[in-house]
Amino acid sequence: MESTRPTRVDILGLTKRFRDVTAVDDVSLVIDAGTLLGIVGPTGSGKTTLLRLIAGLETPTAGEVRFDGEVVDRLPPNERRVRMVFQQDALYPHLRVYKDRGLSNLGFPLNLRRVTGERLRTAVDGIASRVGITRRLYPRRPRQLSSGERQKVAFGRALALPPRVLLLDEPFSSLDSVSRHRAQEELQREHADHPVTTIHVTHSLSEAFALADRIVVMDEGQVIQHGTPEDIRRRPANRLVRELVESSRSV
Repeated sequence: MESTRPTRVDILGLTKRFRDVTAVDDVSLVIDAGTLLGIVGPTGSGKTTLLRLIAGLETPTAGEVRFDGEVVDRLPPNERRVRMVFQQDALYPHLRVYKDRGLSNLGFPLNLRRVTGERLRTAVDGIASRVGITRRLYPRRPRQLSSGERQKVAFGRALALPPRVLLLDEPFSSLDSVSRHRAQEELQREHADHPVTTIHVTHSLSEAFALADRIVVMDEGQVIQHGTPEDIRRRPANRLVRELVESSRSV
């Protein structure tokens, strides 16, 4: 199976237009290898479009994305070794969490690489342990899982093959407050043990403060501030950032 090391991501003058709408407007960022970057901003600020450009799910109008200095814009998503976890878990509804024979949600990425038998079971047990999935959940289909359990399976599937970059598009927003807090703790623990370069989009600046090494605030397709959580908290760049900081204190 593939192994990987943390990947540096360079975003250079990235722009995406949809007819007369500019969703991402000349964005440039350096994301150091192993960073957990939080991206926050109001609805329509370009956060998800930026993730989709990094993943290869959208083609840039201008600019480029580089992984460790390599331009990846012409690579299809499956060759970038990027994994994405969405707000909705996007599990295969007809497949069990895991079974030894045939396809399963946790085993699917490994099945594609023809990992079978004891190697498959060992790999799945390892990733399940990392994200907090117990074996009692293996026989269940997604409809038999809680929202928190489904999100754990989505994370496990994303990590089953070591990604170069992990992209999270508001993965906790549909969870209740207790499940969301537990999921945040599990993400922190997982990132500390396995520091994959991670880009986490969230509406919640308080969540970004709790999880991220660095934070980007976006508005109208542009980066309006980029810094450490302490930078953002102490020196907000404009009124929008100040309002986000104030709202985070009330959570």
